[in-house]
Order: sequence, then C-alpha cells, then structure tokens
Amino acid sequence: MTGRNFARSMHTGFTLIELLVVISIIAMLLTIAVPRYFRSLDQSKETVLRQDLTVLRDAIDKHVADKGQYPESLLALVEQGYIRKIPDDPFTKSSETWVLVQSDDPESAGVRDVQSGAEGAGISGVPFDEF
Repeated sequence: MTGRNFARSMHTGFTLIELLVVISIIAMLLTIAVPRYFRSLDQSKETVLRQDLTVLRDAIDKHVADKGQYPESLLALVEQGYIRKIPDDPFTKSSETWVLVQSDDPESAGVRDVQSGAEGAGISGVPFDEF
C-alpha cells in the first residue's frame, strides 16, 4: 500500500469526538421534543374528555326533552338509542369510572349530569371532575 492510499483509508470513518458531538446534539433535541410530545398527548386526552362529556350531557338533555325525566343510568341512554355505547374516560381508560350526578328533585329522579372519575387536574389546572 502506498502512502497516499494509506492516508485516505485513515480518514474514511468518524472520530470518537465527532460521534460524541452528534449524539449530544441529538440528546439536546430530544430534551426539547419529548416533553412537547407528552404535553400534546395530555391535551388530546383532555379534548376527548371534553367531547365525551358534551356527548353524554347532550344525550341526557335529549332524554329529558323526549321523556320528561332524567335517565336512570348511562346504560339507559344506550338501551334507548341516545348513544351507541358508553365511552371510556380517556384518563382512566374505563367506562365504569364516570361519576353520575343524581337529580336533587325527588319527583324527577335520575342522572342529571356526568363527570370524569379521573384524579388530578388538566394542563390548565382545572380538576378533571370540574370539566
């Protein structure tokens, strides 16, 4: 091997310093991107929760308008065709954790509102059960 070819083969790869610099740049970019990613996941769960609550509350209102009384449960809304199924709470991942607010009126008993059973608060600081 001549001296010229030998010198070329020595410079064909990356040095350890170059690799460390690239890895540190990637690590710095990840420290910026990963928290934003998880924040966007939390925002999307909050959006789904708000939408599910809107659908459930709208179904309760329609039931009251049609029947003149509150539904006995969320399952009654499904059975009577107001909703197709009880949605899962996006934070608890269960349809069993919805908190049902019963009517105060003894003549019109039933579910008048629904709230999330998730613990904690959203990104804005509002507790999930106050959405």
